Amino acid sequence: MKKTFYSNGKLLITGEYLVLDGAKALALPTKYGQNLTVEEGPEQTIRWKSYDADGSVWFESDILFSSIVKKEKSDATDDIKNTLIEILHEAYLIAPNFIQKSDGYIIQTALTFPKFWGLGTSSTLINNIAQWLDIDAFTLLKNSFGGSGYDIACAQNDFPVLYQLVNEKPIVKPVVFNPSFSDKIHFVYLNKKQSSKTAIANYYNKQGNVSEIIQKINQITEAVIEATEPKEFALELQKHEIELSNLLEMQTVKEALFPDFDGIIKSLGAWGGDFVLVISKQDPTSYFKERGYEIVIPYREMIL
Repeated sequence: MKKTFYSNGKLLITGEYLVLDGAKALALPTKYGQNLTVEEGPEQTIRWKSYDADGSVWFESDILFSSIVKKEKSDATDDIKNTLIEILHEAYLIAPNFIQKSDGYIIQTALTFPKFWGLGTSSTLINNIAQWLDIDAFTLLKNSFGGSGYDIACAQNDFPVLYQLVNEKPIVKPVVFNPSFSDKIHFVYLNKKQSSKTAIANYYNKQGNVSEIIQKINQITEAVIEATEPKEFALELQKHEIELSNLLEMQTVKEALFPDFDGIIKSLGAWGGDFVLVISKQDPTSYFKERGYEIVIPYREMIL
């Protein structure tokens, strides 16, 4: 019998990097996500196939049950397969019956967003696997891929969340965030996918005492959620950019790429790639397309 699971993609509006150290973060699930279907199969093997949003196959492999149990790395250059084996191995340690009491599986995944967008290819996969095996997705993430877990909160919920790690435990609080000025907000893809693992490592390399900046980011996050006017919303996000720029010792994306833009640009998640949030009085699509940034998505088309 075929079983199907679905998880939402994610965007982190505030608290990037610092969410790892307990800062409050506003996270929004997206209208885009990933499906996973599971059928029984033969030969103590998982026949795995992953489809991109355009229907093309971006990963295909047979994974032996024995490789999952022993966490046997595939060819050292096959990072995707090795990461998948690691995730499935950690799932096996929590719920061994899916290997011990099965003959095999045929599994397909299908993204509804292009995988290079960075909306949560890994987090939606981990949450779907956790749904399939009825295990805790936050634990599976922590044991395999790592990260704060805000993306799992988005995968599981159809509403904005205030996310925080308290004593390393995820606290997910639903919040009302439905800006009346959403027509002034767009998301722009920066033409390159950023590695979350690399960005987190860089953050820890630069990190000093972050307790003071966490307090500032918490205040900004609360103010962003409560903002009723676009100017107020934009001002808080601008403050956020300045604080993170100082901490990371990096230029803001506006300084680096769009110094002449008439509006506010806020990095989302790992700095230097994926999407940015743009607030402007006028539709900014033509501005960005003239500069080679073709993917400009209005708020209402992106956010659940």
